[in-house]
Amino acid sequence: MVDVREADGYAVGHVPGARLMPLRTVPTRCGALPAGRPVYVICAGGNRSRTAAGWVHSRHIDAHSMAGGTGARARGGRHRVAGSHEHAA
Repeated sequence: MVDVREADGYAVGHVPGARLMPLRTVPTRCGALPAGRPVYVICAGGNRSRTAAGWVHSRHIDAHSMAGGTGARARGGRHRVAGSHEHAA
């Protein structure tokens, strides 16, 4: 899971184990993502993750945007963790 929000949004609450890769850095850093397995991309609401997933997919990586983002996960009662970007990609 890759979180494409900025560090402050990530620190407020993110999916456990998600790697921080702010949207503006995706085009130059997506080569570090695994090519042999699906990559799930998330943001707060879904717009940035759709954009990022498109960029990643154009580099022949199986990328999927998480519809609704972290907001939908929180509304659905799914666990989030707070803290800094120690899992930065």
